[in-house]
Amino acid sequence: MKTLSSTFIVLILLSCFLIGCGTDVAQEGDSVRVRYIGRLDTGEVFDSSQTDLPMVFSIGAGQVIPGFDKAVTGMAVGETKTVTLPPEDAYGMPDSNLTHQMLISDFPPDITPSVGQILDMGQPDGRAVQVLIENIKEDTVYLNANHYLAGKTLVFDLELIEIVK
Repeated sequence: MKTLSSTFIVLILLSCFLIGCGTDVAQEGDSVRVRYIGRLDTGEVFDSSQTDLPMVFSIGAGQVIPGFDKAVTGMAVGETKTVTLPPEDAYGMPDSNLTHQMLISDFPPDITPSVGQILDMGQPDGRAVQVLIENIKEDTVYLNANHYLAGKTLVFDLELIEIVK
């Protein structure tokens, strides 16, 4: 009888391991609440949900960068982990098609361009895009519409708080 109960316990533990024993893991289509700290690979923090409410998003819906989606997929509630995302899994590489030049005289009179300034520029379809003034030479302003994290390796400390059903 002792052998039977030991075998039974081993089977229960093995079943729990294989099917999760009721532990829910995040999967595509789930809405999740996640706390995170985002850092550059240099250690500089660029974003964090530690002082705000956890971020809520649906896995696979394109609401976050691809590597963030992949990193949260398969996590169990309460689990923490650190992931390093190359640019291809984050904001991509800078696109030279998103850099432009504009004459200072073409700016509205109420805007005095300066290096480092971020402007909202209207698009033909009515949407606005943020551009960074990277440089000014003589009468030309050099604009960059790439995301400021494009080309960067990102490190995220993640904690899955809840899977919202």
